[in-house]
Amino acid sequence: MTDERLKKSADEGRRSRGMLDRAVTEDRALSDNERVAMFRQQFYQSSLPDLPRIPGWHVCWLTTANPRDSIHMRMRLGYEPIKPEDIPGWEYVTLKTGDWEGFIGVNEMLAFKLPMSLYESYMKEAHHDAPNREEEKLQDTTTNLAQNARALKTRIEVEEGNEDFGDGREGKFDLTS
Repeated sequence: MTDERLKKSADEGRRSRGMLDRAVTEDRALSDNERVAMFRQQFYQSSLPDLPRIPGWHVCWLTTANPRDSIHMRMRLGYEPIKPEDIPGWEYVTLKTGDWEGFIGVNEMLAFKLPMSLYESYMKEAHHDAPNREEEKLQDTTTNLAQNARALKTRIEVEEGNEDFGDGREGKFDLTS
């Protein structure tokens, strides 16, 4: 009991539809330049549009999805949501629903601005003052170890990376004596 109508193999009477459409498919082939352009976009395409500069403000995207770095915490730090009237022509990325309706956003990301003076103070704290305090702690620890070693009539060996501790600080200690 076989039904010839259900036969799946291609015989001389059956030609592949792909073979009939082959000329159309070959005409749609991409050139090497088009493929390179697609490849380039794949790696350099940005999910978020670049926010234009607002004079006197630092602009950035903030996430609503991080409970440890919440939007409300950022607002207490001085961040303000960017409204469409702050950046004319950006109405197309204005959120239409939800808690942040009317503000500029993409998915869970919201556009915010921070006064430049406050931004510079935050960056100085995060990238200069805090690292210097940590370096001072390490310098103090290393100095105490060196003093203890001298008291025990032994010496401490300073490895590469520790020998520059205290550069720029008054009273840099000689740890090798």
